[in-house]
Amino acid sequence: MIEPPLNGVRVLAIEQYGAGPFGTLFLAMMGAEVIKIENPSAGGDVSRGIGPHFSGDPADSDSSLFFQGLNHNKKSIALDIASEDGRKVFSKLLPTADAIYTNLRGDVPVKLGLTYDQLKEHNERLVCAHLTGYGRDNERASRPGYDYIMQAEAGYFQLTGEPDGPPTRFGLSAIDFMTGVTMSLGLTSCLHQALRTGRGRDVDVSLFDVALYNLNYVAMWYMNANFEQPRVERSAHFALVPCQLFKTADSWIYVMCNKEKFWQQLCEKIDAKELLADPRFKDFSARLKHRKELTQLLDRIFIKKSTDEWMQCFGVAVPASAVLSLEDALGNSFLEKNGNIVDCERQAENSIKFLRNPVRYKDSIEMACAPKLGEHTGELLAEIGYNDAELSQLRRDKIIF
Repeated sequence: MIEPPLNGVRVLAIEQYGAGPFGTLFLAMMGAEVIKIENPSAGGDVSRGIGPHFSGDPADSDSSLFFQGLNHNKKSIALDIASEDGRKVFSKLLPTADAIYTNLRGDVPVKLGLTYDQLKEHNERLVCAHLTGYGRDNERASRPGYDYIMQAEAGYFQLTGEPDGPPTRFGLSAIDFMTGVTMSLGLTSCLHQALRTGRGRDVDVSLFDVALYNLNYVAMWYMNANFEQPRVERSAHFALVPCQLFKTADSWIYVMCNKEKFWQQLCEKIDAKELLADPRFKDFSARLKHRKELTQLLDRIFIKKSTDEWMQCFGVAVPASAVLSLEDALGNSFLEKNGNIVDCERQAENSIKFLRNPVRYKDSIEMACAPKLGEHTGELLAEIGYNDAELSQLRRDKIIF
């Protein structure tokens, strides 16, 4: 059996809610030991209480399905690192770790003593990864940051939805998720350097920077060609035509001819080869200019058959998809064949279904449900030398749970 890529790596995660936990989830599924450091007096990660759907009693610290989806395959220590005694415990954990991963407001890491300069005396090779809303060293460091706020400020709302509708956000917390993944890349890159040099460092990723960076070609067009991209009907691609929704006889289909060969194959499949000879539609530039006319022509064709009939007609020749409901998307038979959904037993109670991590490798680790608050406190502190009497005293003092 081949070891997981991050086997032997220990990450202490001071994280909560979505972005941070989503990022460390990738580390955990690559074999890292991710240990959540949670404040016992606050009930741990705030997402432990997020509903409205639970697996069992909502009072159980691990019953939130929101929490389970973001924190499986991790461990939990309930430890108050803001207290003096809690800091002493935390300092004894640091030499055993390769990295800490914080998901806090930008001004908080330094206040809690979680930067590299503050921690290197305990572990010179420690990587200190900080995921924040706006960064740690600017005028917005103390401002709380959230996904939808970033989408609004970075222009996403104005780019999404129908032209005559209100500004619209993504249906998911896309910025949170992308920032988490970006941080997992930043952390592992710095770990690679620390292994070579023996010295760690701080590494920062912010929701705002990721949201802005993802504007990519839309930002390039504005900054260099002074073109501000408007919203386009039917969720169409901004430049490539036809790449958009079409109404069929019974529902909707999305067709994406993002290469000239797909445009040619589409015309053949819909028995409209005459469009290939029409100078209005000869290439992407021409079709963009005459998008409205082409859409009207294609509308009259697509409405003649059902979505399933068109999908069978296109096969692998034309990139297309039916527009599925969440029920249909998760009930797709391809998911079972591809192993995308995994069942996990939750401590002799009911099982929970999880989505499989998209990073695949041979002998990947098994799925394990998210931990209860403080589930591994005693085990991990005993590992660094705390005896039963000392643990009991820390519990009485409410330093651990």
